[in-house]
Amino acid sequence: MSALQDIRRRLRQTSGRRRKLRGLFELLAPYRWRVLAMFVSLVAATGAALAPAPLAKLAIDDGIRHHDTGTLNLVVAAFLASAVVYAVASYAQTYLVGWVGQRALQDLRVRLFSHLQRLSIGFYSRNRAGVIISRLTNDVEALDQLVEDGMATLFQSGLTLIGVVVILIVMDPHLALLTFLALPILAVGGLVFRIASADAYRLTREKIAAITGYLQETLSGIRVVRAFAQEPRHIARFAELNQENRAANMTTVNLNAAYFPGVEFLSALVTVEILIIGGYEALNGHTSTGVVFAFIAALNNFFDPIQQLSQLYTTYQSGMAALDKIFDLLDHQPDLVDPPHPVELPRLRGELRFDHVSFRYGTDGSPDSGWALEDIDLTIAPGETVALVGETGAGKSTFAKLVARFYDPTQGRVLVDGHDLREVSMHSLRSQMGIVPQEGFLFSGTVRENSSFGRPAASEEDITAAARAVGADDFITKLEHGYDTEVGERGVQLSAGQRQLLAFARALIADPRILVLDEATSNVDVRTETVIEHGLRRLLAGRTAIVIAHRLSTIQRASRIIVLEHGKIVEQGSHEELLEAHGHYWRLYRDWAEQASA
Repeated sequence: MSALQDIRRRLRQTSGRRRKLRGLFELLAPYRWRVLAMFVSLVAATGAALAPAPLAKLAIDDGIRHHDTGTLNLVVAAFLASAVVYAVASYAQTYLVGWVGQRALQDLRVRLFSHLQRLSIGFYSRNRAGVIISRLTNDVEALDQLVEDGMATLFQSGLTLIGVVVILIVMDPHLALLTFLALPILAVGGLVFRIASADAYRLTREKIAAITGYLQETLSGIRVVRAFAQEPRHIARFAELNQENRAANMTTVNLNAAYFPGVEFLSALVTVEILIIGGYEALNGHTSTGVVFAFIAALNNFFDPIQQLSQLYTTYQSGMAALDKIFDLLDHQPDLVDPPHPVELPRLRGELRFDHVSFRYGTDGSPDSGWALEDIDLTIAPGETVALVGETGAGKSTFAKLVARFYDPTQGRVLVDGHDLREVSMHSLRSQMGIVPQEGFLFSGTVRENSSFGRPAASEEDITAAARAVGADDFITKLEHGYDTEVGERGVQLSAGQRQLLAFARALIADPRILVLDEATSNVDVRTETVIEHGLRRLLAGRTAIVIAHRLSTIQRASRIIVLEHGKIVEQGSHEELLEAHGHYWRLYRDWAEQASA
């Protein structure tokens, strides 16, 4: 049974490789005419490189031996012509290989990045950012070597080997057969090398991805590492990953160190064989001196292509391992996609309806994952501000994710203005939504660029007006370059409160019809919160808003408060109504008030 399973696994791998190679050729298809020109120049360069051996035979046997200066002059002219053809064709071949390869890989990077933009939020929850980055950097670089070095080497070495075989047979079939005795040994050695190296090269791709992933994660969390004085542990773990990477690479080094010198040694033995046997035959008059000399000259062109094709196999293994990783990433399909004919939402009124919605995380929907939300039946009117409260894990953030259609309900429907979110264009929905998370994420760039992220065409007046409305203009004008100040990666040049104010300004400039505030004021100080509170009045005006907050002032301002517990709605009403009920909200409010006064 195990043997049958192994055969099936190998057949699947072979089928997968063929499909991936077809994908690689599809990358080259837009540049087919340049690829054709590349092959023409490659054939010309190969023919010119093969010319010296038969020309040397002619020079010795027909020119020097017969003292025929005319023939010798013609041979010299042919030598010079072949050198010129080789130089021009090699230049054209090298340029075209680089031109086609770089554009094909540029297309691949764009394709990968575009694919990543389409993948669902759940994909990024399941995969480390550093490993994904490795796909676009390390693996594309390995594929670059396969495309640029591999294509030229494969065809040039293959043509050279075929050409040399023809030349050797034409010059002396007997000596040619003696030369070809080495081929079975080379074939067996190449097969063993291929089998041994296949898994080794795939392992090297996995190890370098692990290093990139750990590096990205550690650098992103460097403040936490420093805060807990865990630098030695991280250094030790990074050293361990590098040790595993070195061990994986040393496997390939040992294989190369054993195989390629073996090919060189075999080449030397065949040269000695031809010198001895060809020399005796020349002395006995069975062949000419020119043939022996040409054979010795051609032997380099016989074994060099074999050596290059063997070296190409290492590039091929590394490139195919990278190609596997790249196409595995491209094979990932978004969990959520637009329907075949999606509804393009007009300007929203902002009515939201949860129609008996239940949701659990996990792609298989297994009961073991538990309900994050259960049987939520709720309508939020256009322009209404609803606050979601509850303990950690009650389902507040999940509620907001369903509104943005980051996930689809396991059961029930989420509707906006009467449209099931599964039936609408995600772009038309999210372009009319604004989300201010707990930690305002900023991109590298200026204050102005981050403020207008949701509406890049926003005017200078729109940007400054939004900043004033949320209270961000005061600190922005005090920065060294004002709105042109660089905020650094993730906004590290600004304080947490300043980043959050910019996040509010960004949401206001986008002018969303539905606004989600997910613990948007929990990480700021009291003074900044006061500034934000004034800005919130402007931000919430006329919009449907879902506010997830623990701060009392934000909750009290909501027209309705929804209390969630274990994914279910246990209470809802205004602040005063819920306090009078002395239920779940009253207890939460009492605890918050005690913490605030402590």
